[in-house]
Amino acid sequence: MTMPVSHVTVRVPLTIRRRPGRKTLVSLGFGAEGGRIATKADPALVKALARAFRYQKLLDDGRYASISEMAAAEKIERGYLGTLLRLTLLAPSLVEALMNGRQPEGVTLPRLLEGVPVGWGEQKADYTKAR
Repeated sequence: MTMPVSHVTVRVPLTIRRRPGRKTLVSLGFGAEGGRIATKADPALVKALARAFRYQKLLDDGRYASISEMAAAEKIERGYLGTLLRLTLLAPSLVEALMNGRQPEGVTLPRLLEGVPVGWGEQKADYTKAR
């Protein structure tokens, strides 16, 4: 008997605007600027999460048979791609916090790329500790 496969899809409508000297993440929502609210999310984290979920979707859809095949086609290092794909294992509450600029203190892209606990409960405990 095979176990049913479940998937979690995270879709976040956002725009990255370039302003003099910096990038600003603008999420679609209610605000003074035509329905947009600027957030304090780390652009590097947001970009990495977006790429990770995009690459995971390409694998899930069968566009690429393996990480090696995708890395060659996308012209990125296989090891980096594998590391980036681990970001799709983050707890949804942590992903939401990262996207909203409410990440716990000390949670940076390099720290997340070092590795994360597999269990969502472990992630919450690990990333809510004072660092």
